[in-house]
Amino acid sequence: MAADWLISPDDEELEELDLFLRERANDEDLLLDGVHGFLTALAIGPAPAKPDEWLPEILHEPFADSDEGERVLTLLARLNDAIAPEVETGAYEPILGELDVADDELPLFTARGWCDGFSRGIDLRASAWEARLGHDPTLMELLGPIIALSIDEGVFSSNVEFAPLGDEEYEDCLAQIPHAVAAVAEYWRTHPLDAKERIAPPDAGMPTPPRRRGGRWVH
Repeated sequence: MAADWLISPDDEELEELDLFLRERANDEDLLLDGVHGFLTALAIGPAPAKPDEWLPEILHEPFADSDEGERVLTLLARLNDAIAPEVETGAYEPILGELDVADDELPLFTARGWCDGFSRGIDLRASAWEARLGHDPTLMELLGPIIALSIDEGVFSSNVEFAPLGDEEYEDCLAQIPHAVAAVAEYWRTHPLDAKERIAPPDAGMPTPPRRRGGRWVH
């Protein structure tokens, strides 16, 4: 039974979890793509988070019964626990939102929900991220494709004006997400926080990452 928790949910199970989240989602709640981005930021970030920290960011309503609760918690645990091994083995792929298109058109994907979740994962460890981003531009560079998508989708606001991404640029940034995620995970493995960073905010004169704007994109 324990080995099952190491297996990422399959497509049918992801659809089941997606339906559960959609049926209970309010305006600011994360859907499946956002949950994946959120858990990814925590999995690759400076300090791990326990379920009692991240579950309240995802689940906001009581379960219908104990069976539903056990099922949803199991799927969320498997989704979360599979991220780090997938990153380490090069198998990680982000769960993206799909846009409505005509029946005869190829599917189009958006990273807005995933980026929104990723930004909330950063927010859960904001002091640690901001302390490091404040004095090491390397980390900001590694986050480049994710930041570009987040700004383009209105998830991050920035004091600097950026031209909207073209279609090819957007697709290129989507394709770079797995590499960026792996690079950031490796960065934190090889450059862990020191005691000062855990308690001290970034210097006032140092740059800080773009901040997330409120609001949730609806598929």
